[in-house]
Amino acid sequence: MAEATTAGRGDGLVSFRQYLWLWNRLQGLATPALHLEIAGWLEEAWRRGDERLLLMVFRDAGKSTLVGLFCTWLLSVDPNLRILVVAAEHALATKMVRNVRGVLERHPLAKALLAPAQGSWASDQLTVERPRELRDPSMLARGLGANLTGSRADLVICDDVEVPNTADTATKRDDLRRRLAELSFVVVPGGLQLCIGTPHAQDTIYADPEGRDPDHRPFLADYRRLVLPIRDERGRSRWPERFPHDKVDALEREVGSLRFRAQMLLEPVDLREVRLDPGRLVAFDAELEIATVNRRLRYALDGRELKMVNCWWDPAFGSPSGGDASVVAVVFADAAGGFWCTDMVYLRHDPNLADEVDEATQLCRQVVAIARKNGCPVITLETNGIGKFLPNLLRQTIKRVGAPVTIREHTATRNKDRRIVEAFDPVLAARSLRVHRRVLETPLVQEMRDFQPGGHNRDDGLDALAACLVEPGASVGAAAAGQAGAVRLTADFRP
Repeated sequence: MAEATTAGRGDGLVSFRQYLWLWNRLQGLATPALHLEIAGWLEEAWRRGDERLLLMVFRDAGKSTLVGLFCTWLLSVDPNLRILVVAAEHALATKMVRNVRGVLERHPLAKALLAPAQGSWASDQLTVERPRELRDPSMLARGLGANLTGSRADLVICDDVEVPNTADTATKRDDLRRRLAELSFVVVPGGLQLCIGTPHAQDTIYADPEGRDPDHRPFLADYRRLVLPIRDERGRSRWPERFPHDKVDALEREVGSLRFRAQMLLEPVDLREVRLDPGRLVAFDAELEIATVNRRLRYALDGRELKMVNCWWDPAFGSPSGGDASVVAVVFADAAGGFWCTDMVYLRHDPNLADEVDEATQLCRQVVAIARKNGCPVITLETNGIGKFLPNLLRQTIKRVGAPVTIREHTATRNKDRRIVEAFDPVLAARSLRVHRRVLETPLVQEMRDFQPGGHNRDDGLDALAACLVEPGASVGAAAAGQAGAVRLTADFRP
């Protein structure tokens, strides 16, 4: 270990477990056995002189907070330490620095470190009272894309660097590995690099080296690791006070098996294993009812009041001869978290009318008609591809017919297969996606049966419906014009 880190290694101070317990006691908190296990592992690795560590713990287990406390303990052990925190985004990295700063200001064993007037004491960096004059601060936060040339650290913490924004395509995963490899030039010889996180890709950087093909060596193969999924080897919760058995089961139903396996069981999931079972869709026959009650619109389906709606148009040419389908999907959400797909239309233009009305205008007119009959206040237009040419034309169509509808433009940036899988997995598992029987007569059902991530099957309806499930919707039930009282209208779904 470099000169700044050789002294002490924790000698002459309470253990990290004791440091943690004292802090929690001051905060009026209990210290769970899970945190004591992690604290003991971190301290033992530090005393042993380990240089590469990987800590994988299930989501919402407090691992980042715990590692922040570990940093304050280390600075109490050796104030000359330089710690760099790297996260997927700068704002995420600063959260740990802010946490450390708060602990340093309040922990009774850290009072000797306070010297904000003599050094930096900001949200993304701090310098404690230390014997040596060093160029780098005691702790510094940086996003993954930051320029770290010239920086040096005795401890580099990679806190959730693998997230959907950095790992949802092969190109992004390659870039992530390249940027992480550069951190080897930042950590001093003998220093420690600590990675903490959960897998967000099948070929995750956190992959277990055991049983892997030697030609596909995991990125962190040489790291000593501690892996703690939500359930232990006997199926018991590792934190029963916060995550009792019934809550864990409920969480699995709520988020779906895909995200649960990745984020709670810490298992890299291959999207190619995913199948979308149309048998888990719940069909309904009721028609949308829109009533004016006390000067407000009330939307209801089958006796349930609706709160949000997404009218999503994923445009294409919509040619009768083939090609990508131009699809409009309409999905309402109720207060209980259920989804109701009232309409899905695979649009087609009529070539015989092209001399009178161009193809794009034909499609825009159909979209506006669908939004009006479903009472949608907003149409979201996906502006990838030909969609970038449609916003003005769609606005002109709305103005021409006088529809009370606005346009919201959206550019898709996420991997389409992952968006579809993550949207459908939880709602199908919970059987909380209801579709009108007319939707079951569209190509959607066949698209679900044929869906295979990475394949070349049609998925235009799946993509539009997935967007309705995961993207923010528009509120329904706004103030209505006209007199008070109750006026009930049943939406007309006739073609």
